[in-house]
Amino acid sequence: METKNIIIIAVVVAIIAVVGFVFATGMLNGNEKTTQATTPFKTEFMEGAFVGNVSLENDDEKFMHSYEDKKNKITYNMSTVDDTDALMDIYYLQGVMNPEERTYNGNDWNIYFTQAVEDNNGSSSDKPMTIVICQSQAEKQGYLIYMIVDGDSKINASLNTYGELYTDFVEPLLKSITLKESKHVPKVYEEFGLTEDEFNQQMDLIKEYKAGNTSALQQQQTTEG
Repeated sequence: METKNIIIIAVVVAIIAVVGFVFATGMLNGNEKTTQATTPFKTEFMEGAFVGNVSLENDDEKFMHSYEDKKNKITYNMSTVDDTDALMDIYYLQGVMNPEERTYNGNDWNIYFTQAVEDNNGSSSDKPMTIVICQSQAEKQGYLIYMIVDGDSKINASLNTYGELYTDFVEPLLKSITLKESKHVPKVYEEFGLTEDEFNQQMDLIKEYKAGNTSALQQQQTTEG
């Protein structure tokens, strides 16, 4: 595939790929009320505690771990790359923007709220899933928490910091988090299968787009087409 198209296609599937993993592994079962029990977790790059009875579902990748809260129909994906700011610039193209900003334990977090609908028959409901992305960028390493709440969850998953989802689940998690510096952190451009130069060229276009030149990406495709 030509370089010019890689980022655009990746943007379209980036969040859906995370959601797709949830359905592919058969997660999000159960439908009971929330609980105030906590479940500690520990990875090479962060540790803390979830609210609820949460189990580890996938740790095949060193820098990505997936957890499931069956009772509350929540899936958590924790990951790290060198530059999460660049990743969020890419998500910006899909309308993931205007984060809430919070600081817990000395860690600055950007908190994004969005929704997605599963586009196949694998979903148990037509209700949209709520996705919360918590992002923190340190000097050499960035950290991401994707929290995916099934549309059939009984949690009040409002897209703000005032509802049950944030006050009872997101905020306690972030308050418990300790971030750790890792060795050999994945480069974000490698995650897209690009060289560093190719990735930087694409990011320059995205920066132009964010600055108001909304035709920048289209012009680049036309020029290289």
